[in-house]
Amino acid sequence: MKQDSNNIRRSCIDCAAGACDGKSGTYPDFCLTCELLSEEDNPLIAETLDKYTSDPEDSLIAKASATVEYEHYCKATRVEEICAFAKKIGAKKLGVATCVGLLKEARVAAAIFRRRGFDVVGITCKAGAVRKTDIGLDPEQEDLGPHICNPILQAEYLNKEKTDLNIVIGLCVGHDSLFYKYSDALCTTLVTKDRVLGHNPVAALYQTDSYYSRLLK
Repeated sequence: MKQDSNNIRRSCIDCAAGACDGKSGTYPDFCLTCELLSEEDNPLIAETLDKYTSDPEDSLIAKASATVEYEHYCKATRVEEICAFAKKIGAKKLGVATCVGLLKEARVAAAIFRRRGFDVVGITCKAGAVRKTDIGLDPEQEDLGPHICNPILQAEYLNKEKTDLNIVIGLCVGHDSLFYKYSDALCTTLVTKDRVLGHNPVAALYQTDSYYSRLLK
């Protein structure tokens, strides 16, 4: 991976060519695809391909997700794609890990899943009512509410329920990370929390040349 004069390591996030996606662009000199293919002692491509072809679970998930994309591209909403994906991997029981602030949305999502034949169990981030001071947070942080978000409890509860696929609805930044870490079941995200932008965080990226230019300063 090459570094420029500003000591920035260039990688895929600095590229707009799209050559690796089958487009007509030219591979840049820092292209990771070229790097991975040119290094004979680099086993990453072969190792990942082996997982897709030899590991039954990885193979099922990879084929199911690619097929959902093919069958529903620009036609189905994300909640519909989650339903399609769950069916393709044989999931029967869905777990919903939701923020307490999005319980209304979680109820609607659960109704959609149930109408499509899934068994659904959900748990909110505040379940258990553990106080923030119990984990060493300052008492002043209880001004936003006395109880912690408890993503580890959410994950462990759904583990106990033996869910086949867990769906995250609006867990806070970091809390979602802990949920993914402790979940036994495969996870996907339906809603990504952004309180300022109505849970549409990409809006800030679209507007860095106007309303959110401060983000690049």
